Amino acid sequence: MKIKKNLKKQFDSKMLEVLKQTLLDDKVINLKIIDIRKKSDFADFIILGSGTSNRHIVNMAKNIKEKIKKDFNFSAPVEGLEQSNWVLIDASSIVVNIFKPKIREFYNLEKIWDN
Repeated sequence: MKIKKNLKKQFDSKMLEVLKQTLLDDKVINLKIIDIRKKSDFADFIILGSGTSNRHIVNMAKNIKEKIKKDFNFSAPVEGLEQSNWVLIDASSIVVNIFKPKIREFYNLEKIWDN
């Protein structure tokens, strides 16, 4: 059981680093990673970032999805690409949220999860 937990922790840690670096490479704005392991059962981390335009947000989301598929052989569901105000990517134990700045400010997930 302990071995399984350690493997999951290593996998999550590696995926978190890959997702972070992919977003940074794509020039994400105001990247924030929140550890929610003690607050929630649906995920371990929430990643928040903003984009400068619809095209920027869509490209970041597509790059994240491709990177997860390539590096982890996992097909991550993506929601919100059509309007690109708030794109959500379910990367197993990590939830990636990419917003337009005004939408991010309105929902203020940092305040909800970072207490």
